[in-house]
Amino acid sequence: MSLLKVSGTKIVDEEGKEVILRGAGLGGWMNMENFISGYPGCEHQIRDALAETIGQEKSDFFFDKFLEYFFTDVDAQFFKSLGLNCIRLPFNYRHFEDDMNPRVLKESGFKHLDRVIDICAQHGIYTILDLHTAPGGQNTDWHADHGGHIANFWNHKDHQDRVLWLWTELAKHYKGNKWIAGYNPLNEPTDPKHTRIIAFYEKVHKAIRAIDSEHAIFFDGNTFASDFSHFGDAHKNWDNTAYSIHDYSVFGFPGAPQLYEGSDDQKRRLRRSYEKKREWMDQRGLCVWNGEWGPVYARKQYEGEATDSINQVRYRVLKDQLEIYNQDRMSWSIWLYKDIGFQGMVYVSQDTPYMKLFSDFLAKKHRLAIDAWGADDTAVRSVYQPLIDHILTEIPEKYRALYPAPVWKLTDRITRLSRNILVSEFMVKEWADHFIGKSEAELDEIAASFKFDGCLKREGLNTILTESAKAVQ
Repeated sequence: MSLLKVSGTKIVDEEGKEVILRGAGLGGWMNMENFISGYPGCEHQIRDALAETIGQEKSDFFFDKFLEYFFTDVDAQFFKSLGLNCIRLPFNYRHFEDDMNPRVLKESGFKHLDRVIDICAQHGIYTILDLHTAPGGQNTDWHADHGGHIANFWNHKDHQDRVLWLWTELAKHYKGNKWIAGYNPLNEPTDPKHTRIIAFYEKVHKAIRAIDSEHAIFFDGNTFASDFSHFGDAHKNWDNTAYSIHDYSVFGFPGAPQLYEGSDDQKRRLRRSYEKKREWMDQRGLCVWNGEWGPVYARKQYEGEATDSINQVRYRVLKDQLEIYNQDRMSWSIWLYKDIGFQGMVYVSQDTPYMKLFSDFLAKKHRLAIDAWGADDTAVRSVYQPLIDHILTEIPEKYRALYPAPVWKLTDRITRLSRNILVSEFMVKEWADHFIGKSEAELDEIAASFKFDGCLKREGLNTILTESAKAVQ
């Protein structure tokens, strides 16, 4: 065990020896996401709906058990057995303060975060603390848990000041913990002006360093951790700091521009996209961490006989990305460790109480494509196409590229608002009603579906990750 720090382009231990962090994000846990655990909309919506449906006490019981079972000692044991050494821990600010009672620390927020950090430490696994959701929403997507598409974190100083306060409290709590590899202060920011993010990073760096001078800091690029082009020389004020890209490839998702076969041209496109994201750091000799990346996978209940062939293509994308990362000896955290079957290294079995309870509902969600991540909109494309055509007809081309374009294309924006926000809102209560009449024991069984022993392993993915981890030491 050694405190890690950033030295030039590398992460090193206390003796100055290079350490390459390879692992996964524990997405869907202390920051729940719809495609990961099967609910519609945003986390605060389903928490409110479940409390209204079955009462606050039972709702709190269910979600606490979910958090407990989602990651336990056996998960850490399995993770370590793959040769991986770091887990990124995304968490929602709501665990630590309430919007109606800001800047009053909820000590209960540390219950499960401390537990998992300690479990990981016992198995020789580093952790990185990732504030995945900030007050007002630091980005325009569902995982910022604000229920809309405007990142109001950038429009209200008090939202930013609350995060400065929270990181001060987190730094006090975790100062001196050598198994924490560092702090990731803000996940995937989308600041339309590209300047407020720099000012905020200045402040949060200063706030953390006033308490904790030792832990590394990992700053995401703007526009979903893809763009550092406006950062200039800001890095000169930030010590012991690395910079995080999120390197998702279109080839790893439904609707890819072409079937990925690993051709020379396709590999060049993979590398070009990756190199563009890290260009600012490479020009300045700075450390790069790939905080998120990875394909999604087909599921037999939806893709049927085509499932295996689709996933073999996705594994090819995975391997070629890892080859690039290994050439650069880059640390990475794949997205994600556990879910209900779309992207996880392990995933909840169809035979568990949770998956049986929500089987029809999940099929409906899939058909309606109400989750934005990797959605297949084949069944509902004709519903939204007239709206897209209407906007293309009425809005001149020069006005169509609203930020966060080009990451959000025009069609993405339209379907985000109409399908992933509007339609999903109507399904929140429907999700919660599945719990009506459930006893506390039944709620416990449903939550226990997320235990490791109720999960299947994505062997193809895990084998590739293990082989890659062994390839570069």
